[in-house]
Amino acid sequence: MSNVATRFAPSPTGALHIGGVRTALFNWLYSKNQKGTFHLRIEDTDKERSKDEHKIQIIKSLKWIGIEHDGEEYIQSTKIDDHINVANELLKNNHAYKCYCSTEEIEDQKKRARQKKLPYTYNKKCRDLNENDAPKDIKPVIRFKSKIEGTSILKDLVQGDVEIENITIEDFIILRNDGTPTYNLSATVDDHQMNMTHIIRGDDHKINTFKQMQIYLAMKWEVPLFAHIPLIHTLEGKKLSKRDNASTLDDYSKIGIMPDALRNYLLRLGWSYQDKEIFTLDESIKHFNLEGIGKSPSKLDMSRILSMNEHYIKTIDENELYEHFVKYCEIYKEKIKPEKEAKIKPSLTFLKNNAKTLEDIFNNAKYIIFNDVKFEDKDLELIDDKAKSIIKEFKNNLISINTLNKETLEPIVNNLIKKHETNFKGVGQPLRVALTGSKFGPGLYDIIISLGKEEVERRLRNKIIT
Repeated sequence: MSNVATRFAPSPTGALHIGGVRTALFNWLYSKNQKGTFHLRIEDTDKERSKDEHKIQIIKSLKWIGIEHDGEEYIQSTKIDDHINVANELLKNNHAYKCYCSTEEIEDQKKRARQKKLPYTYNKKCRDLNENDAPKDIKPVIRFKSKIEGTSILKDLVQGDVEIENITIEDFIILRNDGTPTYNLSATVDDHQMNMTHIIRGDDHKINTFKQMQIYLAMKWEVPLFAHIPLIHTLEGKKLSKRDNASTLDDYSKIGIMPDALRNYLLRLGWSYQDKEIFTLDESIKHFNLEGIGKSPSKLDMSRILSMNEHYIKTIDENELYEHFVKYCEIYKEKIKPEKEAKIKPSLTFLKNNAKTLEDIFNNAKYIIFNDVKFEDKDLELIDDKAKSIIKEFKNNLISINTLNKETLEPIVNNLIKKHETNFKGVGQPLRVALTGSKFGPGLYDIIISLGKEEVERRLRNKIIT
C-alpha cells in the first residue's frame, strides 16, 4: 500500500456537526502522524439540499479549528459519469443486475418485514430474471449482486475483526431508476480514484463498509484499511444528532469556545494517550494513533468543554487571547473600536477572571466597550439616598487623586465605609452599578482603573444615579 491518504467527506446540506468535526480531526491527525495526506471530498450529489454556502462554511469551520486539507477539494458531483461507468461495468460482468420491482412491491416487502419485526432486505426477486421476461413499462434500478454464501470479515483497525454472514447483506441499489448513483457506489469509486489507503469514519457505517468491500473485490481494486470510530452520545446515552443543542461547530464558536480548546477536547473524546489531558498541536500529531481509540461511545459533556476552554483562557499568552477576543467580538458581538483597545488589552488580566468563554470576557468588558451605561431597574433599586450620597462623596474625593491605583483608591473607600457605617459591599455595590450598570462583574478597583479618571467622573455625573 502507498503512502497514507485519508479523507473527510461531508455533505454540504447544513452546518458541520460536532461528530463530523471529530471524524475529520482523527483523519487529519492520523495522516499527519504517518506523514501522509489528508483530503476533503464534498459529497454534493443531493442537489436539492446541497448548497454552496454550506460548502464554504464547512471549509471555513475546519480551518477555524486548525484542520486544512491537502490539494483541491474533491467535488463528488463532477464524478457522476465515473460512478455510472463503474455501475455499467459491474452489470456487464454479472456483479449487478436490473431490478424491475415496483415501488408498491418494495413497500409491501418492507411492511411484511416490520410485521415480523425483522430488518428489511430485498428478496432478490429479479436477481436471476431473464431480461426478455422483464416488464417493459418499468424503468429498472441496478442492484449489486451481493454474495450469498459464506461470511465476510472486516479487519477493523479500531473494532478488531468483525464477521458478518453474507446472506444478511442485501442486494443494494447502486443506480436509481433515474440513472443517478447511490452513496455506496459513489463513495467506493471516489475512494478508489482518490487512492485512499485508510477510511476512518463513524461505526454507523460498518454495514456500508461490507457493501463497499464487495464492490472493491468485484472491480479487482485494492481494498483500503478501515477504522470505525464509536459515535458521540449525549450524557443521557443517546446518539448525538443535529437536533441537539450545541451539536454543530458554529454553536461552540458563537458562545466563545476557542478552537484549540475544542480541538483538544475532541481529541480526548474517545482517544487517550497515557494520562495526558492537554496536548499542543504538535503533541497531538506526534502521539495520535488508532490504537488509542476506544471501542465504546463517548459522551459529550459541555461542562468538560467549558473547563477545557477556561484552562486555555487562563494559560495562553494574553496577546494571543486578545486576538481571539477581538475576532470573536467582530463576528458575533461588537467590533472593538481602536480607542477601546488601549483600555481592554491591559485589562484582560482581570477580565478573564471567572470567564469560561470569550462571551464571558465580552460580558465582563461591556462597561469598557460601550460608553453609555444601561441600567437595569432591579439594579437601580439599589441606588437609594444613602447610595447617592456615597457616589457623590466618592466623586468629590476622586478629584484630588492624580494616579488611579489600589493604594490611592482604598483610603477613599475605607473612609466612606467608616463614615456611613457600612461595609465594602455597601460602598462598592452602588459605585459598581453607577459605573457599569450592574452589581456583578470585575473588582471595583479594576473597573475604576480601567476606565480612567475622566471617564469615571463622567459616569458618576449621570443624573439617573445622582
